[in-house]
Amino acid sequence: MESKYKGVIDSTLRIKEIGAIAGLILVMVVFSLLSDKFMTWQNFIGIFTVTSELGIIAIGICFLMIAGEFDLSVGSVFAVAPMVGALLGNQQIPMFLAFLIGLVVAACIGLLNGMIVIKAKIPSFIATLGSMMFFRGLLLAVSGGFPIVYKGEETAFLNALGGKIFFGMRASGIWFIFGTLILSIILTETKYGNHVSAVGGNPGTAKAVGIHVNKVKIINFMICAVFAGLAGFTMFGRFHSIDPTAGLELELEAIASAVIGGALLTGGYGSIIGAFMGAFLIGVVRSGLILAGAPSYWYKGFIGVILVVSVIINTKIRKAVVG
Repeated sequence: MESKYKGVIDSTLRIKEIGAIAGLILVMVVFSLLSDKFMTWQNFIGIFTVTSELGIIAIGICFLMIAGEFDLSVGSVFAVAPMVGALLGNQQIPMFLAFLIGLVVAACIGLLNGMIVIKAKIPSFIATLGSMMFFRGLLLAVSGGFPIVYKGEETAFLNALGGKIFFGMRASGIWFIFGTLILSIILTETKYGNHVSAVGGNPGTAKAVGIHVNKVKIINFMICAVFAGLAGFTMFGRFHSIDPTAGLELELEAIASAVIGGALLTGGYGSIIGAFMGAFLIGVVRSGLILAGAPSYWYKGFIGVILVVSVIINTKIRKAVVG
C-alpha cells in the first residue's frame, strides 16, 4: 500500500505544471473568501481578457526559454507590430495585409535578435535588452509619444483579433487557447519539439547528435517575437489604437508566467500549458487584489513572492523526481 501511494506521489510530482496548478487553486480559494464577487462569470471573463494578451507572449517566451534563451524585447515587439499595422491601415492598406506585414516585422526582429546572439556570441539577456530599448525608442520617435489611432472602418477582421465573440469573451482568449495548443503539440509531439528541449538542456550533446542548434534557437526567437506581435494585435483589435508605451514590463511578467508554470531559467525543461496557467495565475492575483480592495502597488509584491516561491518549489520537485 505504501509503495502504491509513493507511486501516486511520484507521478503527481512529475507533472510539470503541478506548481502552477497548486498555486492557482490556492489563490483562487483565498480570493473567493475575501470577495463574493470573485467567483463570478463576469470576473473570470475579465481576467481571461487581460490574461490573454500577457499569456500569448508568455507561451512564446516559454518556448524560447526551453531552448535556453531569453527575449526581453517582447514588450517592445508587442507595440511595434500593431503600430506597423495601424500606420499601414491608415494608408488604406487592407487590415488583413497590414496584420501579416506587422507579424513579418515581428519575425524579422526575432531573426535579428537570434542572429546577434548566435553570431556575436552575446548573451540573449544583453542582446534583447538592447533590442528592447532600441525599438521602444523607435516607437516613441515615430509616434511622437502619442497613440496611433486607426482611422479606417471597423472590420470583421479587427473583431476577429480582439472583439467580443460570445458570452462576453473576446477573440484574444481564443487566440490564446489556440496558440497554447499549437505550441504544446509542437513541443511534446514532434521531432522539432524534442530538438528544442535537447538544445536547451545540453547544446553540446544536441550538436553531437546532428541537431542544428543555432537554427533551432533562431527559429524560436522568431516564433517568440511573432507571438508577441500577435498579442499586440489582439489589444489593437480591442481598442483600435496603439500606444507607444504599450507592453512596458510585459516581458518580465511573461517570463514570470513561464517560470511559475515550471520552466527552468537554465533551459531544457518547461511546459506551454504551465505558462498558460502561470499567466492566468498572474491575472487572478491582479483581479483578486482589486476586488479585495488592496492598494494597486501590492500587485508587484505579490507576483514577486509567487515567482520566488515557484522557483524554489519547482527546483525542489525536480530534484526529488530526478533524485
